[in-house]
Amino acid sequence: MTPSRLLVIGLDGFEISLAEAMMAAGELPHLQALAANGAVFDIDHGRARATGLAWEQVATGRAPDEGGRWSAVRFDPQTYTVCQEPTRSAPIFAALDARMVVFDPPYFDLSRTSARGVTNWGAHDPGVAAHGKPLGLDRELLHRFGPYAAKPWIYGFTWPSQDRTLEAGRALAEAVRQRSRAARWLLHERLPDWDLALVTISESHSAIEQFWHGVDPDHPLHGLPSGAPAGRAMREIYREIDRLCGDLQRMAPDAGMMVFAMHGMGANQADVAAMALLPELMYRLAFGQPHAATPVWPNHLDNGIPLLEPDQSWHQAMNTLVPAQPVSGSFSRLARLRRRIQGRLGRSRSDAHRPDALEWMPAARYQPFWEHMPAFAFPAFYDGQIRLNLAGRERSGRVPIAQFEAVRDGVVDALHRTRCAITGLPVVEEIWFPRSDPLLRSDFEPDLFIQWNETPLGFDHPTAGRIGPYPFRRTGGHTGERGFAYIDWPGIAPRRGRRSAFDIVPTIFHLLGQAYPPGHSGQAITQSRP
Repeated sequence: MTPSRLLVIGLDGFEISLAEAMMAAGELPHLQALAANGAVFDIDHGRARATGLAWEQVATGRAPDEGGRWSAVRFDPQTYTVCQEPTRSAPIFAALDARMVVFDPPYFDLSRTSARGVTNWGAHDPGVAAHGKPLGLDRELLHRFGPYAAKPWIYGFTWPSQDRTLEAGRALAEAVRQRSRAARWLLHERLPDWDLALVTISESHSAIEQFWHGVDPDHPLHGLPSGAPAGRAMREIYREIDRLCGDLQRMAPDAGMMVFAMHGMGANQADVAAMALLPELMYRLAFGQPHAATPVWPNHLDNGIPLLEPDQSWHQAMNTLVPAQPVSGSFSRLARLRRRIQGRLGRSRSDAHRPDALEWMPAARYQPFWEHMPAFAFPAFYDGQIRLNLAGRERSGRVPIAQFEAVRDGVVDALHRTRCAITGLPVVEEIWFPRSDPLLRSDFEPDLFIQWNETPLGFDHPTAGRIGPYPFRRTGGHTGERGFAYIDWPGIAPRRGRRSAFDIVPTIFHLLGQAYPPGHSGQAITQSRP
């Protein structure tokens, strides 16, 4: 008998290889049973994995090269400023002729659909404002279940401290239990009349970014005092996620079920290279001198990887090396004058006091220099991104369009000549370019993307010299080889295959017997490929 409705559980930032090892040991019985009895697919997110916008892609049904964004960071070519923007797009589920309830999916704009539920309750990178529908539902949920139990640890930084790691692990495990209680109340008691329910679990994302070194024996920080508690915390959080899946399945025995993750997770390769090393390299190539101070680290591993004190944060350390504002020189005077003028025009740079501000990232502190440079590094979270200062596109463009490819290729050559200051290996694994016309490139898109080789913590360049090394920020990142989908629905034979991450949303439409709107990405998993 075909189920009457569909329960979809989205696992945010979830690494399936860790889960599979735990399933083999009998630690995740509910996911293990679902995998044994349902259809199993490996999910390939491709290069879109590095956008950090997987949940916007779920909400909109669009891949980045089909009308989506390649980054949440928007660059204004007239003011040379950047900010992180929430979603602007309506969910594709507005076209769904079904009663839908959602709980905490990031980048899902409830106000633009008939769906009911709650957003931005405890999401990692929510991408939307907190909202409840019917009106006041979010406050009702808060009254019943209290504030999100792990709010201080959504973006936790814990590897230098064993005590903070223990505290964060306990809080995130409790947050999964709290999420389970809230989801069951929402779907079973408060809004039980649904055809499609979408529940997103974000604790896996928050945990893996700070605890990865605890489950990866090859990670350089695995042997630190925080390593063992980080590993225990990760496994406990996965066990709680498994219980949540079982609780929701028992709550709705008449529903078919899909559990999926758009991509996997692994070691963080990008934070230090993209956020700190690359912008300094581009500065030195442009001006022939350093901007960042030379680091001195009292503690480090035997191989030279810097360590922080237990009470020290990465941001504190980087603030001493990359000043938030230029401190001297003609460029400083120009930057200060520009800020005074912008303030009189109502464009004061008060971003540091707004949630979309990026001044905490060293890359953004090079902004006053960008208009004087031929190419500069964008603030980026998951890969390296470089934008050329192109005449006819940027206000003070210095690169004529006729020289665009030559200048871009010169940047590529400089990157390929750069080695890791610790391992001596090339820092670049792959560089690729957008397909769009450079003059028409969107404000969310750089001119080249960089995938890093291993985890560069310092750069050595033949003429720019040594930059860093700097300590790790997050130990986990968006580097897993695959996501996954487990589907329990009649007519889908148990089998293993590999499908695109953009096939998830059309599959949801297909299972509900709904036409998938044209002009969107992907193809239902139940359909054969042409």
